[in-house]
Amino acid sequence: MINKQLVQKRFSKSAATYDQYAQVQKKMADDLLREYVFKSINPLTAKKELTILEIGCGTGYLTEKLGQAFPLAHITAVDLAPGMIEVARTKLSSPRVHFICGDIEEMELVASYDLIISNATFQWFNDLENTLHKLYSHLSEEGSLCFSTFGERTFLELHTSYQKAKGELGISSSSELGQRFCCIQELYAFFSDKEENILTHEGEEYEYFPSVIDFFHSVKKVGANNSNQDGSMLNRRLLQKIIQYYEQEYSCAKGIRATYHSLFFCIRK
Repeated sequence: MINKQLVQKRFSKSAATYDQYAQVQKKMADDLLREYVFKSINPLTAKKELTILEIGCGTGYLTEKLGQAFPLAHITAVDLAPGMIEVARTKLSSPRVHFICGDIEEMELVASYDLIISNATFQWFNDLENTLHKLYSHLSEEGSLCFSTFGERTFLELHTSYQKAKGELGISSSSELGQRFCCIQELYAFFSDKEENILTHEGEEYEYFPSVIDFFHSVKKVGANNSNQDGSMLNRRLLQKIIQYYEQEYSCAKGIRATYHSLFFCIRK
């Protein structure tokens, strides 16, 4: 279970450094726009006053690109973290962009949207299936739900090292180092009755760091450190063992490797 208060606190705190460290998230946003949004929206439709709902707008990187691509669109941009909203507002002062600080899982939606979009956010949801169906129900006729999220191979190096370290130290706790990531089949199953209207693919991106500590630092700077309700048992001895395994198994000439497993979906009404 994700502790939403922790998520809110950590992402707000990291708002000033997010853009510097969130290179993978930015690439995912660009890929989402290019491969799904631009291909799912008719060029003639793009010139109309579209209604767009963006979930997890963060510092406004994708929001800004949406405004440039669809200059007549009315964009509602939602994020849980007030610190992120503050930074996004400094980038975008258009009357066509309306920011809301809130939890989309709890928010009651009234309007319908031509495009509902989200980048690298859904892994922070506690009830993803029901929330996705809620969002889909608020698409306008011929609307699209386009999103990217992180898949189950994300940070596989860290999670493998964690399990090996726990095994060697005789720790039987089932706690994890972070939130659970979905696999593409699980997400696909949520919309199995709409199979003919789904476009999807997955891929992997890699980042390299001088050390495991630098990797941890990068994760913290984007606010993505552990926000599970039950936390984790990371005592000093366990942490040292994790770092030892990580460095032994996942070092190369480029440095310490970290895998980001990206999943992309576009579901048309």
